Amino acid sequence: MKIQIVNILLFSSLALCFSCKKEVDPQTNKGFEKRNLKASYAAAALLPVQTVSGSITTNTTWDNSKVWEINGVLVVKNGATLTIQPGTYIKSTVNNSLYPNGVIVIQKGAKISAIGTVDQPIVFTSRYKLGDNRKSADPGDFGGIILLGNAPVNVGSKYIEGLPGKDFSFGGLDTMDNSGSIQYARIEYAGFILAADNEVNSLTCGGVGRGTTLEHIEASYGLDDSFEFFGGTVNASYLISKAPQDDNFDFDNGYRGEIAYSLALADKNSLHSRSGGNSDSHGIESDNNGVLEDPAFGLMPKTHPILSSLSIIGTSTFFYSSFGNGAYRYGIRNRRGAELELYDSIIVGYPSGLVFNDGTEASYAYGPSILEGNYFHGFNAAITPAGSYVNNTQSTSVTAPAYGMTQPFFNDGPLSFENAFYGAFSQSPYWASGWSTL
Repeated sequence: MKIQIVNILLFSSLALCFSCKKEVDPQTNKGFEKRNLKASYAAAALLPVQTVSGSITTNTTWDNSKVWEINGVLVVKNGATLTIQPGTYIKSTVNNSLYPNGVIVIQKGAKISAIGTVDQPIVFTSRYKLGDNRKSADPGDFGGIILLGNAPVNVGSKYIEGLPGKDFSFGGLDTMDNSGSIQYARIEYAGFILAADNEVNSLTCGGVGRGTTLEHIEASYGLDDSFEFFGGTVNASYLISKAPQDDNFDFDNGYRGEIAYSLALADKNSLHSRSGGNSDSHGIESDNNGVLEDPAFGLMPKTHPILSSLSIIGTSTFFYSSFGNGAYRYGIRNRRGAELELYDSIIVGYPSGLVFNDGTEASYAYGPSILEGNYFHGFNAAITPAGSYVNNTQSTSVTAPAYGMTQPFFNDGPLSFENAFYGAFSQSPYWASGWSTL
């Protein structure tokens, strides 16, 4: 969000290299089931294709006997529920730079029921993984998923970014609003840029309430953010964000939910968004409001996510690139009036671990922002502004520590999150097995 993406045409050689990286077979991870995902995509590519477009106005089910192809923006209207069976694959018609394709919007009052299983996840992916061999899969091949709800937003109500028109409003008074369930699902190669500062993410939640279930979801190789929350109160757990071109997690407009046992994983071959000419990719970016919405950053309720047992994993050594200021910037950037609670988490492998901007600094005791039991690493600085931040561990080593994990860095060989004493895999190293790409 709030970022202008690099014109990929200017970096065609880099994009080709990136595409080659993505086509490598998934890594075999000690502690995870050994799998080869090519067979599952190949099987799905043999299924008949059903193209859908326009609006869904009555309860509708997509079964796994076919691949569902979305043409344009598909809107599930108020009062309708879209049910997607386990093992179903969804793709987009060919995307272009003029209008979004392959976007699913769940309006206020509508629901999605996309409940996969460990063995049969629901997969939203690039058409180029499903039998169209004209090119390799790239970010932006699929549109994305947008949930719109009636939960509180600190500007009252607004329209979701990335889409034109007034059918896409969100925000209300119902903290327990229910937009349905997404469980055991992958969202791959998603995103669309309508204009600068106006993008579709892999999964966007606008005013989504606590009655909604978001669990065991992976967003990988997105064109913008993996998960963005505009206000709302929805909780989420067991999320995986892998290699987005912007932020792994983004919070705005008074989001006040809880996120637990979740992973953000960097790929140093990724392309990156830019702001002010420099790369602007973060593990987490959290704002109360943008400058134009609220120059004083005081609107209530404040953005105040409660984050626990997260692993924000960058690169093992400082990664320089042509994107300016290094490829990655901050593990967590908290700014513009946002508040933060962070517990039992690992932030490692970014130039700066945690940065408080715009007067959002955490007090060393309990205050509006709370840090407790976390491990912060930065190649340049662990926490900015510097301080003791009691009950937290800080490191500025030139090689990023693994903090107990066997091998957590994506580009350094087979991944293993076993033996983690904090973070996403501290209770079990197996929750990502079977349904995700890890």
